[in-house]
Amino acid sequence: MSATMVTIAMPKGRIFEEAAELLRKAGYKLPPEFDDSRKLIIDVPEENLRFILAKPMDVVTYVEHGVADLGIAGKDVMLEEDRDVYEVLDLKISACYLAVAGLPDTTYGVAPKVATKYPKIASSYFREQGEQVEIIKLNGSIELAPLIGLAERIVDIVSTGRTLKENGLVELQRIQDITSRLIVNPVSYRMKDQYIDDMVERLSAVIEGAK
Repeated sequence: MSATMVTIAMPKGRIFEEAAELLRKAGYKLPPEFDDSRKLIIDVPEENLRFILAKPMDVVTYVEHGVADLGIAGKDVMLEEDRDVYEVLDLKISACYLAVAGLPDTTYGVAPKVATKYPKIASSYFREQGEQVEIIKLNGSIELAPLIGLAERIVDIVSTGRTLKENGLVELQRIQDITSRLIVNPVSYRMKDQYIDDMVERLSAVIEGAK
């Protein structure tokens, strides 16, 4: 194997855990303490890998600017951020979907307010529906917006629907299915193509085998 060090940016939490498991199944030897580490940068020298743990929205920024060669990001982030990176593989992990939700039996006036951390996706969706709305960008606890009267509807990620239910919200429309993708910096793809192609091949074999 080439001695080239390859840096991967990954979000913490569910995506990190599922991606680590996928890499192990693909034959990458990640240390056991890898999953419990509180470090933000983890080196795995025997695999020539360095991992940067980041916020989901920051992963694409790190890859675009070349501080990470590769990244693992949800399709939601890819659609919202529109960055100069290559999307090379659907990892088929962390499946969820984007949906419109709100309180049941809410009546909408002209240009109702929609709260979301995905203003670009939401604007595009409602434009396609021919509906005029006012988008309010929030960074967290999107479900709170209809409960406190900030917005009539929200656009957010749904995995089990439990959070919506617990807050008395109902799903109104399903926008798009989401999974995590392997993304690559264009320059890294040229400079470290052998290592990256090998990783894509190994991961593809695991994903295909899991069908």
